[in-house]
Amino acid sequence: MKQCTHADALPHPEPSALSETCPECLAAGTHPVQLRLCLTCGHVGCCDSSPGRHATEHHEKSGHPVMRTFEPGENWRWCFVDHVLV
Repeated sequence: MKQCTHADALPHPEPSALSETCPECLAAGTHPVQLRLCLTCGHVGCCDSSPGRHATEHHEKSGHPVMRTFEPGENWRWCFVDHVLV
């Protein structure tokens, strides 16, 4: 079973969210479907079901490997590099 090779390097405690919503969607006047939180820097971006796919864009530009859901009642994490749930 494939595992994330980046989880051990994540900061503890995890970073605080830099915003309450996706700032790129806010600037574009669009609405995110769901939100994701970068566990390296705290950037909040929209999911791949959103038109902007800003969480993925953030990973591609920054190289930050792991994000978590920023939705109430959810607690999963995703590694963009290893393509696995953490």
